[in-house]
Amino acid sequence: MAVSVAGIIVDDDKILIARRLPGGDLGGKWEFPGGKAEEGETDTQTLIREFYEEFSVTVKIGPLLGESSFEHHGITRTLRAYRVYLPPEPLKLNEHSEWRFAALAEIETLDFAPSDLKLLPFLKKQGIVLSL
Repeated sequence: MAVSVAGIIVDDDKILIARRLPGGDLGGKWEFPGGKAEEGETDTQTLIREFYEEFSVTVKIGPLLGESSFEHHGITRTLRAYRVYLPPEPLKLNEHSEWRFAALAEIETLDFAPSDLKLLPFLKKQGIVLSL
């Protein structure tokens, strides 16, 4: 089964989200940063690579927060969310048009990637963001 990973970065009871560049199936949608694992890559390696590609930063990976599955172009994918910690340096937008921190309640109202929305129950259960 194909695997994708999402990085959950929390700051002041809000989660980092990013808006995808226009184009493609999910163009312009908000998402949790991350992406597809390449052949032979661990989840940790995938997240470190994806954050470097997307934001030019090297992150530290924390615990697994939850897992769901979704279908994309006829392929069932597993999506795992991990707590991720940013270094104290600015993010460079390489693959997104913008980024910001948002509360879970706000995320539910945004044009968000459907696969990433499946992670919200796990984030709520974990108490990852207190101001629900």
